Amino acid sequence: MKITLTFIFCLFLFTASFAQKGEVIVIKDPLIDSLIAKRSEVYKTAGEAKVGKPIVSSYGYRVQIFYGSDRREVFNQQARFKTLYPKFNTYLIYKEPNYYIRVGDFRTRLEAQRLMNEIRPAFPTLFIFREKINAPQLDPTTTDDQK
Repeated sequence: MKITLTFIFCLFLFTASFAQKGEVIVIKDPLIDSLIAKRSEVYKTAGEAKVGKPIVSSYGYRVQIFYGSDRREVFNQQARFKTLYPKFNTYLIYKEPNYYIRVGDFRTRLEAQRLMNEIRPAFPTLFIFREKINAPQLDPTTTDDQK
């Protein structure tokens, strides 16, 4: 009896192992391959600086130079800042009911503090905010030895 049960059990395992064979068909959108190719291209060029395109980095600091609800006054202050300090980027933010002008893309709070000390006579109400920034543009012609 034990031999019969062992034989039936072995026969069952043998047939069960054949039941595992099959065929898998993957149905996917062809755009998935193009997205994967684009993503791998981005990762390959991540180490290279792209000239003219801002790179969004992690968090950094910006200096808020003005806020108010009068749209014309905000644009006037933004133009005034751009004429006095043309090398800094300005960002206009609207959160109802006020407009906010924030300037600069600083990696450290110390850099933002230096700008604050420099522009305090022209813009008395200044605040530093931590937010996502665009990485500063890299000059591809200079190296660390030339700095």
